[in-house]
Amino acid sequence: MTTSGCELCNEDGGEIIFRNDKLHVVLIDDANYPGFCRVIWNAHVSEMTDLPPSDRSVLMRTVCQVETALREVLQPEKINLASLGNMVPHLHWHLIPRFADDAHFPKPVWAQSVRQTPTAVLAQRRALLPALRAAVARHVSCEA
Repeated sequence: MTTSGCELCNEDGGEIIFRNDKLHVVLIDDANYPGFCRVIWNAHVSEMTDLPPSDRSVLMRTVCQVETALREVLQPEKINLASLGNMVPHLHWHLIPRFADDAHFPKPVWAQSVRQTPTAVLAQRRALLPALRAAVARHVSCEA
C-alpha cells in the first residue's frame, strides 16, 4: 500500500543498499554525516503500532543490524537512532553515526552546528562507504 502524496512511498529516500518485500535500507547523501542511513518500511504506515508484532520485530532487528554494520565500519562514538515522521509520516528510522568532531556533537544533527568537521576527516569517512555497503549486505537479514 502506498500513498500518492508521501515522499517515501514515491521515492527511494536515498541510495538503496538493501531491499526486500517488507523494508529497505538507504544510505543518505549527507556531506557532514557519511554513513547516515535510514531503514524505511515499504508499505505506508505512520507508527510502529500500525504493524503487527512480528513485523515490528523484523523492523527493529534490521535497525540493530544496520547499527552493527555502522559500528563495525565507521567506529563512531555514538549512533543516534530516531523515528520522527513529523514531516514525512511514513514509518522510518534514522541511524546516524556520531563523532566528537562532527558539526553538531554533542547536540542532535538537526540543531545549530557548533563546528565544521575538517574536510580531510569527512573524506576519510566517505572512503569507508564501500565497506559500509558490504557490511550492511553481510549483516542485514530480515528473517523472522
